Amino acid sequence: MKATNESIVLARHINVFLNEYTPSQKARSAHTLKAYNDTLSLYIGFLETVKGIHPNNLTGRCFSTENIEDWLVWLMKNRSCSPETCNNRLASLRAFLKYLASRDVSYLHLTQSASQIQRRKVFTKKVTGMTKKAVSALLDAPDSSTKSGRGDIALMVVMYSTAARIDEILTMKIEQLHLDAKKPNITVIGKGDKIRTMYLLPKAVAHLQAYIKDFHGATPIPSSFVFYSRNIGFTGKMCQNAVNKQLRKHAQTARVICKEVPASIHAHQLRHAKASHWLEDGMNIVQISFLLGHAQLQTTMVYFQCTRSKTSAFRRKAFSLTW
Repeated sequence: MKATNESIVLARHINVFLNEYTPSQKARSAHTLKAYNDTLSLYIGFLETVKGIHPNNLTGRCFSTENIEDWLVWLMKNRSCSPETCNNRLASLRAFLKYLASRDVSYLHLTQSASQIQRRKVFTKKVTGMTKKAVSALLDAPDSSTKSGRGDIALMVVMYSTAARIDEILTMKIEQLHLDAKKPNITVIGKGDKIRTMYLLPKAVAHLQAYIKDFHGATPIPSSFVFYSRNIGFTGKMCQNAVNKQLRKHAQTARVICKEVPASIHAHQLRHAKASHWLEDGMNIVQISFLLGHAQLQTTMVYFQCTRSKTSAFRRKAFSLTW
């Protein structure tokens, strides 16, 4: 089947969006890039299998409100996607249509129509964090007498003390560390290339300086990943699966001392933990939202659940972490 002129144009826009625009402008995370790719693949596959529209006949009309609504229903019924997943798919499709409109104004009506589609109703999930006692036990678990143990401690300390997203930490370069500044800090580059400064306490600085000496030597290369893949070297960032594997290993050790440490811990729980601890310590929710890099304050409000679930007796305990 011969492709129509419009389908060829749209195919080019999709290619540029996925392979050029999105990596350079929209996202730094491999997971986000994959989400855009998967969304468009699923949508085009839906059009072909359900609507009988072959990719060679793709037109702007294929992105109608009716088709998108039917696609969302199809995702839930045929692929058992949760409302949260459907909303993420919808957001990714909207991002493409917004890009398309910016390149060809004749498609502007598509992004306007898509923006009116109602998101699926979801129930707010309870955020699972960790107590301060559990965090302390986890950070004490690695063997600090070994190089690998010191490396794991440094990574966990940075994860907890900054509450940065794991991908923000794993994409961090040496040049983003300012450990010799009057107020030592890390420059975090978040979603949409938004920059925020995270200040570090002395103990965290000491761990990070020792890590740099162990793993980067006396003259670190500014463009090197701070936490790099030990298989690839300075130019390859560590993968999230490796981080979670190390966390679970140390969690098993920590649970001997503190049963509050989650056995199936994952990297995001340290972010949740720090956010809830900031709230417990009386930090303003607006400031917490900024430190977490949230675009909307409503996203940060879920951490109230963590603090409300704790008893007032626990809040009165004189237990603090100097990370």
